[in-house]
Amino acid sequence: MENRLIIIAAVTVGYFALMSYITYSVRKHANSAEGMTAGGRNYPAYLIGALLLSEFIGSSVSIGTAQKGYELGISAAWNLVALSLGFLLLAIVLVKKYKESGQSTISGILAQTYGEPVRYAASILTIVALGIVAVALYASGGAVLAAVLHINKTVAILLVGAITVMYVSLGGMRSVVYTNFAHSIVKYLGVILALAYALEASGGIGALQAQLPAKMFNWVEIGWGQIIAWMIGGIGSIFATQYVIQALVSTDNPAVAKRACYYVSSLMIPFGLMAALIGMCSAVLYPGMKSIDAFPTLIAHMPAFSASIMIVGLAGALFGGISATTLASATLAMKDFYDPWYNKAKNDAKSLMFLRIAIIVAGLLPLVLALYAEKLLMIAFLGKALRATLAVLVLMAFYAPKFGTPRGAFVGVIVSVIATIGWFLAGNPYGVDSSYLALAGPLLTMGISHLFKSGPAHTSPVR
Repeated sequence: MENRLIIIAAVTVGYFALMSYITYSVRKHANSAEGMTAGGRNYPAYLIGALLLSEFIGSSVSIGTAQKGYELGISAAWNLVALSLGFLLLAIVLVKKYKESGQSTISGILAQTYGEPVRYAASILTIVALGIVAVALYASGGAVLAAVLHINKTVAILLVGAITVMYVSLGGMRSVVYTNFAHSIVKYLGVILALAYALEASGGIGALQAQLPAKMFNWVEIGWGQIIAWMIGGIGSIFATQYVIQALVSTDNPAVAKRACYYVSSLMIPFGLMAALIGMCSAVLYPGMKSIDAFPTLIAHMPAFSASIMIVGLAGALFGGISATTLASATLAMKDFYDPWYNKAKNDAKSLMFLRIAIIVAGLLPLVLALYAEKLLMIAFLGKALRATLAVLVLMAFYAPKFGTPRGAFVGVIVSVIATIGWFLAGNPYGVDSSYLALAGPLLTMGISHLFKSGPAHTSPVR
């Protein structure tokens, strides 16, 4: 055991020493507020694709999909199918619109059509949603460290938080792009190695079919209600995620951004199938344990070097995911609140200082909730579901700007946030997922406001 821990520690330290060097070498791009949030422009499609892939195959989705695979089988992969479809539709429907808008934030895009109140509501919703995603990321990262290093889970989560905040505040957007390229490669390789080990240890697909209930091989066992909810949450989150927009607008042109989306879409489904199968193998190898430990326990039994690759990939995806969510939240807080209200002269030094402080706050706040998080996939998809509200409004702003009213858009955001979070906390009564409420809120309020608007004056944004 001691030699195993030494090997894992050595590989992990070596990898993150390399990532630290990359972050340090591009630090000059984080010496201004614009550099911190954009890191320059003209990134090629493969770098942006790797960045987005790393964010959406993070530790919460990996461990959460394996958790559902342990419980229900192969149908757990549908949540990655939803993300794959989301990126495909993003390329077809919205990439060109985002590039043409001249905006780098969702709230800025919505404000152009619906006015400043919607800007503030959308910005707050996005920050809350990204914070919820961070909770799932921290909890999953802590679960892995606790299982592999044999330490208390609370200590592991706090350790992840401390390291992540330090990691994020150093390099800004450019370091996130470069390091996540490495993270996505290592993470994908690690999952391949984990599945190979899991299948060998459990006896292969034939042994799984012999030892697991037949329903675990039913592609729709999880139920169409959940599958559709994942589609709503997954597609909605991709359409209206701040760091996705920041990444796409940093490309040369829409064609490059579209290629990045196609790359990500093509890699999502195989990843989902592998993660679900890992959970199913764990159900055979380690029956009776908590399902949240399906992936971490498997990693703890893998050979030292392949386990090291998996741990490095998970940790890298975790740090990359947290860096993206915290940087996106800090960017919104600066552009929508701090600069307009407290830094009207646009003093860059003040903006940069605020960004660094905001990154630390946004990185630390989710830690408290992460200590009590168990249903990782549900928590991760609550964060995605909330953004479905904004996705509806974005589509309307681009393709039906005369439908509804600014007031209807504002009320839609408020109603959706209250209803979606409340429904989730109530345990999704009657088997209805909270994603449906996130989708219905803006459709309902915009539809009602459109029916009752009295004339052209009501179509202008409220300032």
